[in-house]
Amino acid sequence: MQQENAKPEFWEAAFTEKQEMWGFEPSHSALLTSDFFVEKGVKKVLIPGIGYGRNAQIFKDKGMSVTGIEISQTAIEMARKHYGDGMMIHHGSVTAMPFDDVEYDGIFCYALIHLLDGEERKKLISDCYQQLSANGYMVFTMISKAAHTYGQGTLISKDRYEMFGGVNMYFYDRESIHAEFDQAGLLEIMEVNENFPFYLVKCGKAAK
Repeated sequence: MQQENAKPEFWEAAFTEKQEMWGFEPSHSALLTSDFFVEKGVKKVLIPGIGYGRNAQIFKDKGMSVTGIEISQTAIEMARKHYGDGMMIHHGSVTAMPFDDVEYDGIFCYALIHLLDGEERKKLISDCYQQLSANGYMVFTMISKAAHTYGQGTLISKDRYEMFGGVNMYFYDRESIHAEFDQAGLLEIMEVNENFPFYLVKCGKAAK
């Protein structure tokens, strides 16, 4: 599961120790999103929390340019080793967006938003929407309350728990998705399985 944390050293240690911990096959959500982006004619994609790039290649294979954001320098170096130097990856936390003034017609944010607190989630959605071009689309995936891990660990706040040795995780349901995404052009909520039950949320930005 792709993850974000406020402490870069957490992810430096994880990528240094576990290297390509999720393998090289793209997630099911990345495959679904790449097909959706092809259908919509998307050409320029931003991937916040790109990790070592396993979800990026499928978009490149379908003719899209990809820019990433990643908190771990080790993960960035791994991405360049496996997928070449031609992909721009900004080094930093997604909480520090934006890293450029480019408008993207596609944004794919995989299994990251549920690792942020409420204000950080709100900012990420807003920052991504601001960088979306008119008639662009953004897709977020997040863990569902249907996951067997829901309710485990130490309760931090409503539906948010500390688990897995220090990872803070927020569990979504359809009500919380509507609360956070209705103002960001929410189009569709899908249920997908990524070893855990996930939601895949599609949003669009209409031209003014």
